Amino acid sequence: MLPPIDEIVSNFELLDDWDERYRYLIELGRMMEPLPEEDHVDANKVRGCASQVWLVMNRDRSRGEPRLHLIGDSDAHIVRGLVALLISLYNGKTASEALSTDALGLFKNLGLAEHLTPQRSNGVRSMVERIRHDAQEALAAS
Repeated sequence: MLPPIDEIVSNFELLDDWDERYRYLIELGRMMEPLPEEDHVDANKVRGCASQVWLVMNRDRSRGEPRLHLIGDSDAHIVRGLVALLISLYNGKTASEALSTDALGLFKNLGLAEHLTPQRSNGVRSMVERIRHDAQEALAAS
């Protein structure tokens, strides 16, 4: 089970060394809810990532505007941790809240923007775009 995003941010800021921060990201990836094997399909793949990344968004419509529930996976340990960070950031938000969430700002504030390779940074942008697209679709369908 992933910790809440504010706890992740606090823990991240306590770590001085980038090796420790990378290890923490990898640990976050290990804490994620497993993505069922049947969801490792092309339709769930995020385009624009150098590593393989799968994201599945489920919507809880029980209380008005749909709330998002994301699960994901990657074949690369650090990227899996980045997926976990995004899931922690977006899970439980309404589609509207998700659309107004500044995930790239969070990555910049945590220093990840300058410590990720250009390929990984592009992958993060692709994941955020995918989540925003799915949130827009959820909002339109509600």
